[in-house]
Amino acid sequence: MWHGKARALLAVGFGMALEALACWLIGRLGRSSSSPSWWWWWWLWRRRPPSPVREVLFFPSRVTCVESLLAEETATPCACLLPHGESALGRLLTRLLSARRSLDLCVFAFSSPQLGRAVGLLHQRGVHVRVVTDTDYMALKGSRIGELRRAGIQVRHDQDSGYMHHKFAIIDKKLLITGSLNWTTQAIQNNRENLLVVEDRDCVNLFLAEFERIWEDYNPAHYTFFPKEEQQVQKKDKTIPQTKL
Repeated sequence: MWHGKARALLAVGFGMALEALACWLIGRLGRSSSSPSWWWWWWLWRRRPPSPVREVLFFPSRVTCVESLLAEETATPCACLLPHGESALGRLLTRLLSARRSLDLCVFAFSSPQLGRAVGLLHQRGVHVRVVTDTDYMALKGSRIGELRRAGIQVRHDQDSGYMHHKFAIIDKKLLITGSLNWTTQAIQNNRENLLVVEDRDCVNLFLAEFERIWEDYNPAHYTFFPKEEQQVQKKDKTIPQTKL
């Protein structure tokens, strides 16, 4: 454990040292306007890779207007009476809508209208969206799964006696959102919940592997919704030659 902490502290210290060195060089070289190196050092410092995302969101979320995040056209200010500003739901929507290529969503219960609209918008923009959910909760009143399916989004669900209880999303195969939060209005506005938003290759790869494993397990080709007796009847029907009319 201490070795891991030591490596993390060394990495942070090394990054701070590099940034300090870059600032010192820029200041040092900037004193001489005749030096052509000033611009090169400034350009190099500006192009340094951004820090990986590390964010924690806690719920219940403050109720705010998120229409500006969800509307396609934002030229007209929202006239609703809800307060405007930062909120946990707004931060989650911002992260979700940052997807450019893919969204792999594995969620137990999904009834939030705002999150449903966000996933639908990503699909309309050409983002490849896949959804895994629980078969019992997807049919409840208020679930957004039906409308996502009607929009053409791929959805797969379990057929086991246990729940598909995961709650995570992977954006562009590099950003992970995971925690206790169900994607429901009840959880967002009333429950004590948490979400971790992290850009870590090792963590993301583990969750990607889990998603792909579940996606294949829930392939409709593997569904067996009918009792064995009905399956045998269906097989017999297939073997009966059809009479040409």
